[in-house]
Amino acid sequence: MPANKGYTGMWVTADGYIRHHLLPNGRYDEARGNKKSAYQGSYKISEDHIDYKDDTGFTADGDFIDGILYHAGMVLYREK
Repeated sequence: MPANKGYTGMWVTADGYIRHHLLPNGRYDEARGNKKSAYQGSYKISEDHIDYKDDTGFTADGDFIDGILYHAGMVLYREK
């Protein structure tokens, strides 16, 4: 189980097009537009940094700053 500091849940871009669901078991599911599960994989959180590894082996990362997730040029907000 990742040390997630309460970061699990749904994170979305302002337009709702990209949605990251950070699951409590260390897995994520990313939807894009109408395509559910466009990417799936695992994640690990260290402090306020997140490392992603999708099921094909692609890696990416991001940072949580003041309640906002900055990831690969995207800005995602916690879904209310």
